[in-house]
Amino acid sequence: MQSDHQEQFLVERLRKSENFIPELSIVAEIDQSIVGYILLTKLKIKNSENEFESLALAPVAVLQKLQNTGIGASLINYAQDKAKALNFKSIILLGHEDYYPRFGYKLAKSFNIKLPFDVPDENCIVIELEENALKNISGIVEYPKEFYD
Repeated sequence: MQSDHQEQFLVERLRKSENFIPELSIVAEIDQSIVGYILLTKLKIKNSENEFESLALAPVAVLQKLQNTGIGASLINYAQDKAKALNFKSIILLGHEDYYPRFGYKLAKSFNIKLPFDVPDENCIVIELEENALKNISGIVEYPKEFYD
């Protein structure tokens, strides 16, 4: 996956926000050097009657020279397990349709969940961290303002 090299600015904004969850800001290290990072932050799914808490996965990053070595997969699996242990029910992301399904992600539209901007359906994906966690939940994702700054 290519980067626009703006992730560090997003991370900085999110770390200062009320949506930041320290336990879901996770690094991968090799020989005491950081080689990867993943961040999950709170977001909402809203419809005309209700709002529901979920998580955004953004960003996940691995040093380029270590990509395709399993570090990203380990970060994703660990973050999902940690989020589930913290009683979060789902994670939403804008990601590559060929990469994330191996971790259990499905099309958000199959849950009647939409992102607030125009992107291909195959890139709008979600995972239920608990069986039927998104049953009877639908709406539009509301990202924290820090995603737009």
